[in-house]
Amino acid sequence: MSESGPVPGTLDAMRWLWTPAWIARHVAMVVLVVGFLGLGWWQISRAAAGNTLSWGYAVEWPIFAGFVVYVWWREVRLARRNAAAATGQPADPTEQPADASPATGESRPAVRRPVRVARVPAASEAVEDTDLAAYNHYLSWLNANPGARPGDYPG
Repeated sequence: MSESGPVPGTLDAMRWLWTPAWIARHVAMVVLVVGFLGLGWWQISRAAAGNTLSWGYAVEWPIFAGFVVYVWWREVRLARRNAAAATGQPADPTEQPADASPATGESRPAVRRPVRVARVPAASEAVEDTDLAAYNHYLSWLNANPGARPGDYPG
């Protein structure tokens, strides 16, 4: 590894792919792909023996294997992008962020979800709700008398 950090495109830059968590992901991907392709081959042999339903499964298992490879590939790309963002280096010098303007290189402001604001009508006079005031008085009495039963309330 060089003193200035990992050089993009070298094995030093991909060291994070050999942590125990990533090795487990790689092994799981290989086991699933080999297993799914083996099940697809098994269904082809059953279909050739006369089981017509197995033709559908013979197509389905390789699709599952392809999906596993696709998810693994996306996880590697996402981790690579996150690692590059943490170090401040671009993940791939040929890739430009989607929110950057090609001419100026400036980024556009991000579009965020709208925030819901509760609108409370401005009351010119405070209207007292007698039932609410009585209930609040009851609650404050219960709080002041922790051992009391609700039937002991004098109000």
